[in-house]
Amino acid sequence: MDLKSPLQYLAGVGPKMANKLKRLELFTVENLIYHFPFRYDDFSNTTSALEAKVGEQVTLQGEIWSIQNIYTRSRKIITKAIFNDGSAPLELAWFNSPWLTKQILVGDKLQVAGKISKYKSKLSIIAPKWEKIDSLQPSAISLQTLHTGRLVPIYPETEGISSKWLRTKISLLLPKFLHEIVDPLPDEIRGEMMSLDKALTQIHFPKNWQRAEKARERLGFDELFFVSLATQKARMEWSKKPLTKPLKIKLDKLDQFVNKLPFKLTQAQQKVIKEMIGDFKKNQPMNRLMQGEVGSGKTVVAAVATYIVYLNNLKTLFMAPTEILAFQHFETLQKLLKPYGLTVGIYTGSKKNKEGDVLVGTHALLSKNLNTQDIGLIVIDEQQRFGVEQRTLLRKKAKVPHFLTMTATPIPRTVALTLYGDLDMSIIDEMPTGRQKVKTHLVPENKRKDSYAFLAKKVNEGDQVYIIAPLIEPSETLTTVKAAKEEFEKLKRIFPNLKLDLLHGRMKGSDKDKIIRDFRSGKTQILVSTSVVEVGMDNPNATIIVIEGAERFGLAQLHQLRGRVGRGTKQSYCLLYTSDPSNREAQRLKYLETTFDGLKLAELDLKIRGGGEIFGAKQSGRFEFKIASFSNLKLLETTRHAASKLLRSNPALDKYPRLKAKLQDIASNVMPD
Repeated sequence: MDLKSPLQYLAGVGPKMANKLKRLELFTVENLIYHFPFRYDDFSNTTSALEAKVGEQVTLQGEIWSIQNIYTRSRKIITKAIFNDGSAPLELAWFNSPWLTKQILVGDKLQVAGKISKYKSKLSIIAPKWEKIDSLQPSAISLQTLHTGRLVPIYPETEGISSKWLRTKISLLLPKFLHEIVDPLPDEIRGEMMSLDKALTQIHFPKNWQRAEKARERLGFDELFFVSLATQKARMEWSKKPLTKPLKIKLDKLDQFVNKLPFKLTQAQQKVIKEMIGDFKKNQPMNRLMQGEVGSGKTVVAAVATYIVYLNNLKTLFMAPTEILAFQHFETLQKLLKPYGLTVGIYTGSKKNKEGDVLVGTHALLSKNLNTQDIGLIVIDEQQRFGVEQRTLLRKKAKVPHFLTMTATPIPRTVALTLYGDLDMSIIDEMPTGRQKVKTHLVPENKRKDSYAFLAKKVNEGDQVYIIAPLIEPSETLTTVKAAKEEFEKLKRIFPNLKLDLLHGRMKGSDKDKIIRDFRSGKTQILVSTSVVEVGMDNPNATIIVIEGAERFGLAQLHQLRGRVGRGTKQSYCLLYTSDPSNREAQRLKYLETTFDGLKLAELDLKIRGGGEIFGAKQSGRFEFKIASFSNLKLLETTRHAASKLLRSNPALDKYPRLKAKLQDIASNVMPD
């Protein structure tokens, strides 16, 4: 067994548990060691039942005097035990856990932890954590226990995999495999930070809060440092690319193309086109990131670049993160480019037409099976969903391609410099004329009926509606959070005379295509969906978007969703509902009523909730941030400067073979079959 060994071969795991662990993206021993807790239960307060105060979190040692299952009138099962630590008897109670009477027997010595409560002058602990011990030594309550008597790690879980199970397995794995984990940071970079082996030990089983924080600091540094190192190294390597032949800019044909567009380009679009032309004229290939609001016209700018490349007898690869967005770009580029003789192909999981002057596709374009020749330009849309390594792999599809990446997700500058330090940046900070602001309202629950009446009125006037739910199916744990399937059935009863449809990410590509076509053509009046519509949906007739459970989305993502409406000439609306009407959440969501600048909302996200809310769980492709936060601006700066200093002194990283190996190891995980 080693760090790369599959978890199913571990004692006590097997194929069944391994399948459950896959839902947490845990496949190997190393994955499990790097599955970090997101919080801790503080059970370090060790005392006696007599001295414990009501409301305190405590750990006690004692003996079980009695234990039995009690069946209530409502057919619920309560397991009750009398526990005595030598100072006073205490009642323990668990709900719906009848098997405990087989696991815990009279006479067993236990260490238990939980919050002290009092009912009818009797002390008790409801749903205590527990573990068996060999002998009663209250003064010796120590870190030898896993589930009580300490800071107890709580992990991301899934059905059938509890934190207790994860704790137990990780405690067995760490001593066996820790020596195999080599610290890649050289001493001059690590400085006074905790060593990697200590950080991994202390993140899982910290001796105290200070050690836990030091461990988070070290592991967070690693995550940000490797992103920064990879992007800066990619930039250096890009600058060493063989010189390319400058593209010829045929201004007469370009002007003709631009003048015949069905709309006038904004000054911001013209500025970015000039920046690209400047790149094309150099004998160094372009490597540029274009940021712009939803609807600001990034695709048109990309089409202009594609046309310039075509006039130089070269082809374009155009990659999007989802099939919905890929087909949207396919249609748009066909309309813009077909009149000028360009052919557009589509290459996704469900459709594989390799022919075309422009080949639009999903990550399927990374496939080794796709041979590409004469590629002069690579465009990636919504590129924050792809890592620097995936960008590098796509570049290898061509000898010396020009490279344009686009995003509608506003990225604060400090974050952009870390994640996309390998790219030059252009910003489209102007919306096309005639675009109206989407009226946005946080709707209280008592106004729900009124809002449904408003929807029905607008639909009867010919408008269309999106209704977004955070989940696909109802969750046992997130009982107050709306699910798209359940909401769809409920709304069919509320709007019996309207045509509704359902869209979510688990559907087949062909089914999604039909649903989207029906919505665009007006056959469907209300589309109930998850956030899968966040990118790629363009229906100018949709004027209302309702977002359920809005508190579960970051402000930047809500702004993205809001961008699905307001794409035509009609006044559009965004209605926000929250299952958590607390003052803090309401105040956060209220920003959307008055703020329409995506960058400002992204910066607010950064301050309020951290960078994960901007980019989601996987924040930079294969670099999955478990610890680091983009809101830690000081750490962002520190890691970027450390990476820069290291590369200046040793660009090839030959003096740092461990660092070099770490980057290669990360990159080796991104090439699809």
